[in-house]
Amino acid sequence: QVQLVESGGGSAQAGGSLRLSCAASGYTVRSNSMAWFRQAPGKEREGVAASPIYAAPTYAPSVSGRFTISKDNAKNTLYLQMNTLKPEDTAMYYCAADFRGGDWLEQRSYNGWGQGTQVTVSS
Repeated sequence: QVQLVESGGGSAQAGGSLRLSCAASGYTVRSNSMAWFRQAPGKEREGVAASPIYAAPTYAPSVSGRFTISKDNAKNTLYLQMNTLKPEDTAMYYCAADFRGGDWLEQRSYNGWGQGTQVTVSS
C-alpha cells in the first residue's frame, strides 16, 4: 500500500523559497513516476510538476523556471524546490504516485495521494 507524507509547507514572502518533501513508504520512488499537484480554495486541483521515470521532468507553465522537482533515491523521497514564490502559488500541495497512464500533470493519471501540505505566500 502506497503511503505518502508531505512536509515543508509554511508561510513565505513573495520572492522567497520553500522546499516540499514527500516521503514514500510501500513504494519505490526511484522506479516510479511521481508528481506534485496543488489546489487553491475554490479551484480544481492542478498539476505542478512531474518526474517521469523514462522522460525529463515536466512543469506547468505557471511554475516553469521557478520550481524544480527531484528525487532522493536513498531517502525514498520526492522534493519540490519552489523559488521566486508568488501569492498565486498559495495552495495545498499534494504528492501523487502510482501512475496509471495518461498526461503526467492530470489528476486522474495517479492513484496514490498524500494528505497535503499548505503553502501560503504573502505579498
